[in-house]
Amino acid sequence: MHMKTIKGPAIFLAQFMDDKAPFNSLQAIGGWLADLGYKGVQIPTWDKRCIDLEQAATSKTYADDIKGVLAERGLEITELSVHLQSQLVATHPAYDTMFDGFAPAQYHGNAKDRTAWATRQVELAAQASENLGLKTIAAFSGSLLWHTVYPWPQRPAGLVEAGFKELAARWKPLLDTCDSHGVDVAFELHPGEDLHDGITFERFLHAVDGHPRANILYDPSHFVLQQLDYLQFIDFYHERIKAFHVKDAEFLYNGKSGIYGGYQDWIDRPGRFRSLGDGQVDFNGIFTKLSRYGFDGWAVIEWECCIKDPVQGAEEGVAFVNDHIIQVTTKTFDDFASAGADENLNRQILGL
Repeated sequence: MHMKTIKGPAIFLAQFMDDKAPFNSLQAIGGWLADLGYKGVQIPTWDKRCIDLEQAATSKTYADDIKGVLAERGLEITELSVHLQSQLVATHPAYDTMFDGFAPAQYHGNAKDRTAWATRQVELAAQASENLGLKTIAAFSGSLLWHTVYPWPQRPAGLVEAGFKELAARWKPLLDTCDSHGVDVAFELHPGEDLHDGITFERFLHAVDGHPRANILYDPSHFVLQQLDYLQFIDFYHERIKAFHVKDAEFLYNGKSGIYGGYQDWIDRPGRFRSLGDGQVDFNGIFTKLSRYGFDGWAVIEWECCIKDPVQGAEEGVAFVNDHIIQVTTKTFDDFASAGADENLNRQILGL
């Protein structure tokens, strides 16, 4: 296995965009982040303060302009994010009202047209990624089965299989489209999505016939909240990890609520997201394993915290990621004691 050095630090812009400077345009926030020491940004494609997705998909000139705005500030685009749009590729009717806000007003109350719009958005993201020279889209899978995540009432036989068959039917053409543009889809495995852990990713991968463009955005924070071994996860799925969110979390055991959270706000839940370094995630272990397995994508901070201010989180995040990126070695530490390569010597040592 050829080790590689992870790129970074980068940051996901979604949690920072605002109507006030310097958070109100790509140019302004790019300058602010560059001054902090960031090298890359992950762009939310639903926010036109950052990018016009359709223009980026249909105009190489516009795509080059977007790259140029960031390059002038020493920044690169890490990935395009379609988290909100891709969520709507598959939704259960129980969530229609809440998810309508992810789509333009003309699609509210019309799930069929909303799904068609969402599907087209993912296609545009594939085209835009190609124009921008990017290799990966960050996405959610959407969900048809989440309301059955706890097996009570008992699930009818074949329900899970039927759900993944339909999810695959919606995503397989999109994966094929992404393949035609040389782009992977990295699904963030996230509660609320049908793809939320390793087993559900395996179910989906089987349903799409092992499609090479079906991959993973690795975010350990969601695994802390699910009490899943996020380090061993890398051992199992490293070949499919194509994107990385650096996000911290903690799980504080108590006698009143557990992983379901008791319908409490984030600050009161046992499992909650924290700014980098304030939670429980073993990032030394994560960066070591990802480097060991040859992941050379971006370390993208996704800042979410119910306690700390986002500006402080962004400021502290630069040093945190820089301190964890491993410049992988090109030599073996005990080379000084090497006896050299000699077949006769080897046979002599073996007693042959």
